[in-house]
Amino acid sequence: MAPGAPTLLLLWLLWFPDFPARAAGCPAACRCYSATVECGALRLRVVPPGIPPGTQTLFLQDNSIARLEPGVLAPLAALRRLYLHNNSLRALEPGAFRAQSRLLELALTGNRLRGLRVGAFAGLAQLRALYLAGNQLVQLLDFTFLHLPRLQELHLQENSIELLEDQALAGLSSLALLDLSRNQLGTISREALQPLASLQVLRLTENPWRCDCALHWLGAWIKEGGQRLLSSRDKKIMCAEPPRLALQSLLDISGSSLICIPPSVHVEPLEVTANLGEDLRVACQASGYPQPLVTWRKVAQPREGQPRAQIQPDGGAPRPGGPGASDTGSGMLFLTNITLAHAGKYECEASNAGGAARVPFQLLVNLSQQQQLQRAPPPPPHAGPVSHEPLHEAGSMAFRALGLATQTAIAAAIALLALTALLLATMICRRRRKRKKAPGPPGEGALFVNDYSDGPCTFAQLEELRDERGHEMFVIDRSKPLFAEGPTEAADGAATGPAQGLPLQPPAAYEIHC
Repeated sequence: MAPGAPTLLLLWLLWFPDFPARAAGCPAACRCYSATVECGALRLRVVPPGIPPGTQTLFLQDNSIARLEPGVLAPLAALRRLYLHNNSLRALEPGAFRAQSRLLELALTGNRLRGLRVGAFAGLAQLRALYLAGNQLVQLLDFTFLHLPRLQELHLQENSIELLEDQALAGLSSLALLDLSRNQLGTISREALQPLASLQVLRLTENPWRCDCALHWLGAWIKEGGQRLLSSRDKKIMCAEPPRLALQSLLDISGSSLICIPPSVHVEPLEVTANLGEDLRVACQASGYPQPLVTWRKVAQPREGQPRAQIQPDGGAPRPGGPGASDTGSGMLFLTNITLAHAGKYECEASNAGGAARVPFQLLVNLSQQQQLQRAPPPPPHAGPVSHEPLHEAGSMAFRALGLATQTAIAAAIALLALTALLLATMICRRRRKRKKAPGPPGEGALFVNDYSDGPCTFAQLEELRDERGHEMFVIDRSKPLFAEGPTEAADGAATGPAQGLPLQPPAAYEIHC
């Protein structure tokens, strides 16, 4: 061996301790070490296949990955750190990290995430740090982080978050650092921060805070004990509105200056009559401070167990499971292609931190004369004048107030009942006829003759007849001879031998029963 060879070999092993593992299997263009795979800045569009299952740290930063395919991370159950920052991710599918139960750190900074679905982080029970800064998040919905009980750091700075729902941070009982700086938050509720029992650092700076009665609690909370969570820089929570408080620190404003003006609502007119097929637009003017949230609802008497119907502003179907359609300021109710189902009572509600106000609105649907004639059934003969009642409210029991599909269903049901009754009547008639034609028990329908004069008769003298009820019977026709006439021997005055035929009996009365 050449001089210095052992030293070179030792240096090789120190620099590349995982050389055998990397040679055994590694994604193309990636660098693999004993438990680390580096695939950063390779212009990858998907997670490369062939990553060793024992990988604990995976670098995929600075690529163009737009979507995590379902199950692509499933083989990497041993993963503890995953870096996906500076990619093009637009959404996270629920359960995308379900197999990473050992993951401690997840970096998603600098992507294009616009929303987070409930369940997006399911399975990450051991996660300690989550980086979501520099995305395009607009709102955080309730229970977004419910599956992260051991999360300690949540970085949400440099997004466009305007709304933080009351239960958005539910489940984060171990969270120590929350960074919401440099967003678009105008207000935040006390309920949103209540689940954070272990919070030590809170960053809320560089947001356009609206200093009104809804933020009164935050100023009081910081002054009482929340200062320990804020650094000297983080205490500068500056007001953006109202104009009289702009550029002032929330901590320098007295509680009496943080006021709200309860909303007032105006709808004109309060009742409208529309024709079938028309479009309708109704404005709901609301004022107050802060600007009220305007919601239109259809007020119907629901059946037991059914929710109240709701209407979206564009006249579409109600949003399943969600709140009524809303708009701020001048809330508009849009109804297109009006039908009888749109008739009824509506309600415009305006709400803000100062309270709520409601105004009812009535919609009547008018049937034109031509439409009434097309929808109404033909009048019965000798009927009086037909009443054309033009207006029907929702829930009316009048047949013409029902929808076309309902009317068709009722007519089909009536026709089906009539056909069923006709078939039953036909079957009953057929059974009766079969009973009449079927032979009866012995003696039934037999011909009984009561001959009061004991005179004989033959079947030749009987005629088959039917009475009015269809019963068969036989009657005696006396005009027919009793027996066929044969040759007789005449004598001059007396018969010399026995008679060849029976002498005719005198007329007799017969009673015949069938």
